[in-house]
Amino acid sequence: MSYGIEFVPGNVNVKQVVKFCRLAESKDIDYAWITNHYNNRHCYPTLAMIAKETTTLQMGPGIMNSFTDTPAAMASFLCTLEEVSDGRAVLGIGPGDLSTLPKLNIQAEKPVARLEEAIAVIRSLCAGDTVTTPQMTFFKYDGAKLTGVNLPDKKKGVKVYVGAQGPKVLDLAGRVGDGALINASNPKDFQVAIPIIKKATDARGKKGFDIGAYTAMSIDQDAKKARNAAKIVAAFIAAGSPPELLTRHGLNLDNVAKVKAALGKFDFKTVGELISDKEIDAFTIAGTPEMVKQKCNDLTKAGVTQIIFGSPLGPDMTNSIRLLGKYIV
Repeated sequence: MSYGIEFVPGNVNVKQVVKFCRLAESKDIDYAWITNHYNNRHCYPTLAMIAKETTTLQMGPGIMNSFTDTPAAMASFLCTLEEVSDGRAVLGIGPGDLSTLPKLNIQAEKPVARLEEAIAVIRSLCAGDTVTTPQMTFFKYDGAKLTGVNLPDKKKGVKVYVGAQGPKVLDLAGRVGDGALINASNPKDFQVAIPIIKKATDARGKKGFDIGAYTAMSIDQDAKKARNAAKIVAAFIAAGSPPELLTRHGLNLDNVAKVKAALGKFDFKTVGELISDKEIDAFTIAGTPEMVKQKCNDLTKAGVTQIIFGSPLGPDMTNSIRLLGKYIV
């Protein structure tokens, strides 16, 4: 089992993210995943600063997409981060956030096919190839080559994690990725996801595939404080989940509809009243260190190989990282 931690350079500034990453590294956390949203501080310079101030932490964007960034730009970034971090760079990439892209007037057509092409181009460029791809649908490159960067070690290659939830992307992750970042906190979701990935990896004889649980984490010695801190995150996840996922967790669809309506009005008081333990347990890991430890053990038994401690972390972020290091890692 390895452990990662997610930071959003929107609710905390870059210097704070770097400070938290140093603390996470001191607690033997293995990976730092930095979110990538156009409306927040950019993950590229944030990761560069993390690379400068840490020595063992592996790091990467969690996650990029090939609508807002081109494969060539991502390949150049990945090689540069690999250089400045002395070989600790990883790439998290997915099909794109379908709630964000329309705000940028981006029509996310055929996102899975586009993602597959993007990963192929990134791998080729990072291997030092000259890329000409007239046969591709989305990225028709003509002699593209990285000439002013240090390429990653060829034996090691580049490490690509695919952000995946639906069956098509889970299959793609198993086929072309080194790992998957699955946005879920409950073993029930991995009981559905892992067999899809395993079928794809087994068909290609792949070993050592890293299955990451990108959890919504909230830990505190006071269970009530930890669970209250997770309420809004659970609400947003529930509101954005398809009916079949809500049904899987035994949630009331009418209640979730009310949560969605309250969020739309920024009525967080009503949201807090509507969110119960059912939503918190379905979509987050929240509670005391003992409660969190048990839920992490349940994920391990389900087949997860990397647990990523994601937002909100808890009512006090510094204290939460210390608790995670002491009791979980």
